[in-house]
Amino acid sequence: MKAIPNIQKYMTYVPKSIGNDQTLEKALELMQELKIRHLPVLKAGSLVGILSDRDVNLVMTFKDVDPKTETVEEAYSPDPYSVSPNAPLDEVVTEMAEKKYGCAVVMDNHKLVGIFTEIDAFRALADLLHTRLKN
Repeated sequence: MKAIPNIQKYMTYVPKSIGNDQTLEKALELMQELKIRHLPVLKAGSLVGILSDRDVNLVMTFKDVDPKTETVEEAYSPDPYSVSPNAPLDEVVTEMAEKKYGCAVVMDNHKLVGIFTEIDAFRALADLLHTRLKN
């Protein structure tokens, strides 16, 4: 039986991030340009949260919210689920499924090194099905 791979095999390396003081407009532009749904939020280089397209869309429904002046700090979710690059794939996907997390932020020595999203999980599943179950 093969060993369960670590998350680093399937994570997206060097993910785009955004500063907590940037505008929601900037965040939306970045997400749309890169076709992504999650942005790690940094403050002075340290991870403070995760901003999802769902977070932005929710805040935008509030009365008198101007995306040109409202900052990411008003919309992000603090304390995102984070793991080390050596975390076993099965543990990460189990936690994501149980808690309904859309992603796991991958940190190494307090530095952002990757992100593992639902799309990465689908790719991992496809890879494992093709390489381990194929006759």
